[in-house]
Amino acid sequence: MNKGKVWLVGAGPGDPSLITVKGLHCIREATVIVHDRLVNPKLIAQAPDNCQIINVGKTPNHHPVPQEQINQILIDHALAGKNVVRLKGGDPYVFGRGGEEAESLSRHKIAFEIIPGISSSIGGLAYAGIPVTHRDYSSSFHVVTGHLCQGNEPQNWHALAKTEGTLIILMGMTRQEEICKLLIEGGKSPDTPAAAVMYASQPRQKIAKGTLSTLKQEIENQKLHAPALIVIGNVVNLSEILSFASTQVDISHESLQLVEAM
Repeated sequence: MNKGKVWLVGAGPGDPSLITVKGLHCIREATVIVHDRLVNPKLIAQAPDNCQIINVGKTPNHHPVPQEQINQILIDHALAGKNVVRLKGGDPYVFGRGGEEAESLSRHKIAFEIIPGISSSIGGLAYAGIPVTHRDYSSSFHVVTGHLCQGNEPQNWHALAKTEGTLIILMGMTRQEEICKLLIEGGKSPDTPAAAVMYASQPRQKIAKGTLSTLKQEIENQKLHAPALIVIGNVVNLSEILSFASTQVDISHESLQLVEAM
């Protein structure tokens, strides 16, 4: 039997209509979909009726399907001649472990393709009215993870405190108070604007805004919890004037026929 192929598809930050046209096409042609926990169910519903759906979602400190097993699932189905879509929130290569999965496929000489997605670190903040760069406030941005693999050196928050521009932290909510404290110790002003965004780009999106010294209390006031984005920098102050109401877009076959024909 001929080998199949694996598409590593970025599903975007949460709004299902932010999927790329190519990504949606892959979902509709898949024979197997292996998806993460945060992928919008409306995207999975676009799969063919006979498509096998495999949920390998993880929660903080609970990984029921280890990464090595996920890699093997992709390999096994591809070797069986299947069209496999590995559907991941955001972008596969932005803290999505897509690089590890692609490496594993390459070692087994399995064809794969990367379909980039809109990273929550950019798109999710845009929906909160926060541009990651702005000519008057920030000429750079830095995306880091608040949670490192066991055994790795911890983030040097004191060094990050000295960087210019916008600091975006993914997977940092469980350590938010500690991170803010370390940034202040490293030289960031306690009055530096800071925000957390939960359910980014979705109708239920929630935002907590404050400063490095008050963000913990604002998060508690708004009842935010992980997973959520943390953003630190003067661009946070633009959220009031740059917030917008998102237009809901139907992703059914009929509504996108014109788009797919372009």
